[in-house]
Amino acid sequence: MTKKRIAVIGAGASGLSSIKCCLEEGLEPVCFERTDDIGGLWRFQENPEEERASIYKSVIINTSKEMMCFSDYPIPDHYPNFMHNSQILEYFRLYAKEFDLLKYIRFKTTVCSVKKQPDFSTSGQWEVVTESAGKKEMDVFDGVMVCTGHHTTAHLPLESFPGINKFKGQYLHSRDYKNPEGFAGKRVIIIGIGNSGGDLAVEISCTAKQVFLSTRRGAWILHRVGDHGYPFDVVFSSRLKYFLTKILSESLINTYLEKKLNKKFDHEMFGLKPKHRARSQHPTVNDDLPNRIISGLVKVKGNVTEFTETAAIFEDGSREDDIDAVIFATGYSFAFPFLEDSVKVVKNKISLYKKVFPPNLERPTLAIIGLIQPVGAIMPISELQGRWATQVFKGLKTLPSQSEMMAEISKAQEKIEKSLTMRKTSDKPKLKSILQIPDLKTAKVG
Repeated sequence: MTKKRIAVIGAGASGLSSIKCCLEEGLEPVCFERTDDIGGLWRFQENPEEERASIYKSVIINTSKEMMCFSDYPIPDHYPNFMHNSQILEYFRLYAKEFDLLKYIRFKTTVCSVKKQPDFSTSGQWEVVTESAGKKEMDVFDGVMVCTGHHTTAHLPLESFPGINKFKGQYLHSRDYKNPEGFAGKRVIIIGIGNSGGDLAVEISCTAKQVFLSTRRGAWILHRVGDHGYPFDVVFSSRLKYFLTKILSESLINTYLEKKLNKKFDHEMFGLKPKHRARSQHPTVNDDLPNRIISGLVKVKGNVTEFTETAAIFEDGSREDDIDAVIFATGYSFAFPFLEDSVKVVKNKISLYKKVFPPNLERPTLAIIGLIQPVGAIMPISELQGRWATQVFKGLKTLPSQSEMMAEISKAQEKIEKSLTMRKTSDKPKLKSILQIPDLKTAKVG
C-alpha cells in the first residue's frame, strides 16, 4: 500500500515535531522551509528576513527546559533551566539529528499555493505549488500541516498614534530591534508591556539615558525564579494545583494569584496594576523590570495619545520632551495567503476546531499546528497537535460533524469574549511611579 504523502510547511519547533509524528504513523512527510536552516523563531539573525519571525540577540525563553522539551527527547542536563535562544536552536539540531529529520526537509523552498484537488470531496488531496531557485513545481499531497507560527508580520498600529509621522526621532517595531548599542545616552519610549516590551525596557535601560514604558492596561509580572528557587512553571504545574483550579471559583483563584504576585512587589505602587484579573490575560515574564523601575531607569507611563516632532503626550496629560526613539512592542499579525479560501483569517482571528482543524472542509486533511499562545511552552502542545492530526490523516481518529465543531468553536469564542467584556468593565490601573510616593514607609507593600 502506498504511503500517504504529507506536506509540512515550516521547519521550526512545530514543523520538526510534525515531521516526526508523520514518520511515527507511517506517513511520508515532505517539509518545505523557505530559509536555509531549521529553527524558525528561535534562529537569530542580525537582518530580519521578510515574512519570517525575528528575535533580538539576548532572548531567553520564558519556559523552563523541564516544561518545554519534546516528550521523547529530554533537554540535556547541562543546559540551564531557562535557555538562551542559541541553546534552543542547538536542542532542535540535536532533536533533528536524533530522529534523522533533516532528510525530509527541502530548504530554500517557498510554498506559493495550496489548493484543493478537483476531486477533493472524495480524495481529500491538495495541489501544492512551491518555488526554489526561481523554478516552480507542483505536487499532490494527501494532507497538509501548516507550521508557520504567528510571529511573522509585525503589527505596527501607527494610525493609533497621531503625530508619529512628523516625529523626527527614530521609530521601529520590536521585530527590528537586535541590541541596545544604538540607544546609548538616548531617551527612549517602549510601547507595549508584553514579554518583548518588558525585555526591551530592561535591556535598553542599561545604556539609555531614560526609558519610558508606555502601557494601556498594565500587566501582571511573573518571575522565572519561583518558590525556593525552582522554575516558576515547575512550581505552578502540579496535579494538585490543576485539581484545585477545577473545584475553586475563578475569582478565588485570581485573588490567590494576585496576592502571591503582589508579594514580590506591589503592582499598583509600581504603576503596573492591570485592569484585568491574573488569569484573564497572558502575564509578562520578567525578573528585572521591578528593579529597573525602583531604580528610576524605567518610568511607567500610560498610553501615548499624541506625538510631536520631539515629544510624546500621554493620556494623563503629562508630556516627555526630547524623545530620541520609539519602539513599538505591539505584537504580530498572521495570515496564510498560500491557502487562499480554504482558511480565512479575519482581524487576526481564525476558526479552528480545537485550534487545529478548519471545520468547513469536506475532508479533514488540513491541520494548523502551533497557532496557539499558551500560558507555557508551545513545543509539547505542538507535538500533541501533530500526533492527533496525523492520526486523523491516517483514519485512526475521526472528527465530529461540522455542526458539532462549529458549536465547539462558538463556545470557545464566547468564553474569550466574556473575558474581554469583564476586562473592559473593570477598574483602570493607577499608573503612578514608585518614585513619586513621598514616603515608602507608609506605602502598602504586601
